[in-house]
Amino acid sequence: MLTLLDLSAAFDSVDHNTLLQRLRKSYGLGGKVIDWFTSYLSDRLQQVRTTTTSSVPSAVLFGVPQGSVLGPILFLLYTADLLQLVKRHRLMPHAYADDTQVYGQCQPSDAGSLAQRVSVCFDDVSAWMSANRLQLNPAKTEVLWCASSRRQHQIPTGPVRVGDAFVSPVTTVRDLGVYIDADVTMRTQVTNTVRACFAALRQIRSVRRSLPQHALLTLIQTLVITKLDQCNSVLVGASGYLLDRLQSVLNAAARLVYSRRSSEHITPLLRDLHWLRVPERIQFRLCVLAYHCVHGTAPAYLSDSLRPTSEVLARRRLRSADTTTLQVPSTRRSTLGDRAFPVAAARAWNCLPPQTRAASSLMAFRRAAKAHLFQLSFQ
Repeated sequence: MLTLLDLSAAFDSVDHNTLLQRLRKSYGLGGKVIDWFTSYLSDRLQQVRTTTTSSVPSAVLFGVPQGSVLGPILFLLYTADLLQLVKRHRLMPHAYADDTQVYGQCQPSDAGSLAQRVSVCFDDVSAWMSANRLQLNPAKTEVLWCASSRRQHQIPTGPVRVGDAFVSPVTTVRDLGVYIDADVTMRTQVTNTVRACFAALRQIRSVRRSLPQHALLTLIQTLVITKLDQCNSVLVGASGYLLDRLQSVLNAAARLVYSRRSSEHITPLLRDLHWLRVPERIQFRLCVLAYHCVHGTAPAYLSDSLRPTSEVLARRRLRSADTTTLQVPSTRRSTLGDRAFPVAAARAWNCLPPQTRAASSLMAFRRAAKAHLFQLSFQ
């Protein structure tokens, strides 16, 4: 069960005195550092300006500046205690700026108790927010029950109490730009990605005759390929049909670069552009994430899920313990279990040549990994 919380005017509601007090007591800041933050937050003015007139400036007594570097960081420090509160209810939180997700798991027969635990958790969350001058917005809070396609009939359909409101479960949510379906097929994510990419290709095609090839390629890379690669690691294990739909975008983009008809073979064009096919693009992103985890530059919730083979007690006496491979956790179902990050990332990492895994820098690793996957893609 995944719940996406929505806060009303989150960044604009932060109390300055409470934030400064929390920085002192919870994080041990003092002296000149607190003076810096006090100066940063105080004496700010706001006004509304039109072409011919302006309103009277008024003092900004609450909130952290949006669009700044410090704004999201200060908001996360302000609401850090909220994450610990959620964990006390045996639920897992994730927060990115003012977007907060709370999720838990259970057997289908225990779905009612999980929903009740989430409701009780939200009661405490709402009380904490009220005490800290924040407000939970139940009208925009979304609830999603996730299960395999075979268990969809066991998903509860009744509303979940969030504070004083009742929220009906939805079949798709958008979480930080990624669409998640109740059956975790990622169908909606692929559909929206393909639609956005083809819309951009249509616009580029209308001005193609006015552009040199290098400018055309730059536009396609910026407006199409970036959309295709955005968060594509969540598509690992997706069906061949969905991957083919994404590949059709890549094929259309390559044909647009070289002004070729749809009946012409696509492999030579992709090879000349040095573009990986969609399955290899997903593998490449997983390998890069695994590299960050191995070298300690990834978030803890990712890096802690990967374990080097050398740390496995049962394999310390084996020859493979001296390698740089990762342990692949066992799963009960290949349809869902093999798509989990610890499994998919470890397998993608282990498939790389040893010299690639031992790259001295991220840039060198990316070059070597792409060359290896390119060779596999067009061998």
